[in-house]
Amino acid sequence: MPVPTDVEASASAPSRHHLLWRAVQRRKNPRLRRSDITVTEEKTVRKAVKAAALGNAMEWFDFGIYSYLAVTIGKVFFPSGNGTAQVLSSLATFAVAFLVRPVGGMFFGPLGDRIGRKKVLSFTMIMMASSTLAIGLIPGYAAIGFWSPALLILFRMLQGFSTGGEYGGASTFIAEYAPDKRRGYYGSFLEFGTLIGYTAAAGLVTILTVTLADSSMNSWGWRIPFLAAAPIGLVGLYLRLKLDDTPAFQKLEDEGATNAGERESLPFWQVFRTQWRAMALCIALVAAYNITDYMLLSYMPTYLSDTLHYSSTSALVSIIIVMLVLMAAITFVGRYSDRIGRKPVLMAGSVGFLVLAVPCFLLIKQGGVVPVFAGLLLLGLCLLPYVSVMSASLPALFPTNVRYGSLSIAFNISVSLFGGTTPLVTEGLISSTGDDLMPAYYTMLAAVVGIIAAAVMKETARKPLEGSPPAVATKEEAIALVESQRS
Repeated sequence: MPVPTDVEASASAPSRHHLLWRAVQRRKNPRLRRSDITVTEEKTVRKAVKAAALGNAMEWFDFGIYSYLAVTIGKVFFPSGNGTAQVLSSLATFAVAFLVRPVGGMFFGPLGDRIGRKKVLSFTMIMMASSTLAIGLIPGYAAIGFWSPALLILFRMLQGFSTGGEYGGASTFIAEYAPDKRRGYYGSFLEFGTLIGYTAAAGLVTILTVTLADSSMNSWGWRIPFLAAAPIGLVGLYLRLKLDDTPAFQKLEDEGATNAGERESLPFWQVFRTQWRAMALCIALVAAYNITDYMLLSYMPTYLSDTLHYSSTSALVSIIIVMLVLMAAITFVGRYSDRIGRKPVLMAGSVGFLVLAVPCFLLIKQGGVVPVFAGLLLLGLCLLPYVSVMSASLPALFPTNVRYGSLSIAFNISVSLFGGTTPLVTEGLISSTGDDLMPAYYTMLAAVVGIIAAAVMKETARKPLEGSPPAVATKEEAIALVESQRS
């Protein structure tokens, strides 16, 4: 009589020991009770999204105005002489903020897992608004000499430090409030806030450039966008303080999973040790996203005006229109990713950049309103899948008890190495090689990384966040979910 193999034996186990097998399966995967399921009403979710997105909008308004005023800031804060050296010095100062972002992530991220998302996000808002306001008050190089760029670098570092806790916390905040089946839709509003910040920055800089003479812009006009950070910051702080912490974090606290002793046992080096695989994937995804994002939205005005000698006003207007197109489409793509998944959407954006980067930059090089705008728009449409689903994809990589810390650390390491340095690296490559297609080649490299990362990641759409119970939008949906386990 033949002896059954291990596979045959395991396959026949359910039929031979039906009751025992079902008991083991129930122990491994216990049935959900109604009290296990988080129900978040749409009104509450919308408030959470608004508070998180406005903070993100302010963050990128602050960073946007600096990048759009890079040429002017170079003239104000650095010695006169070589124009290229002034631009490079200004871009280097832009990159400095990103060098300290990982430090901010290592500080604020684990702190957010320990004391709550809301408290940390409120503090980062205050810090960002204060440091941006301070930049607008610094005297120029002609007035105080060396102290002018020194103070600029100091406050840029404070901006970077506070921003280290912003994106990871804001995306975690929205992801933990949103129902599982709509996380892509609600998450897209975080990047909608990013585009609002960029658009507001570009629009304000364009208005100032058109209405003010160069002498007025260099002496006081550039300060106006930085001074506007204070009232925006107060509004964002008010919205964040009005909310409770996320349901997922509150449930951890209620269950005692994040008591003081356990929370203190997860400093950032322990987060590295336990989450390094997910963090490596996060770093790759963020690298692909941020290189392409900063290439189009931050560096492009400098590239068009300084390298291609295109009208700076026309360049900003073209980019504003592209961002408005992205804003109109972003929530639709986020909603669509809830149906088809995050992986195919991310893959589409990566393949688009790989195939279209060189043709787009060749179009832009031709000059003229139509070719330049067509090239920018195509690049923007390739970026659209990234901005639509990234804020829903990244928080889902990590378990709830270390989500804020893991995401903040990985995100800011990647942004520091690849995102904020994109304008400086690209300008340096063009200066050293004389090839003004270097931005296209750098974009293609980022696209390859994005393709590999999207292929490796697990699909997380419509699934509960790791370490959290299912989240639904209505009580009826929760009851239906419980009932479905009986079938």
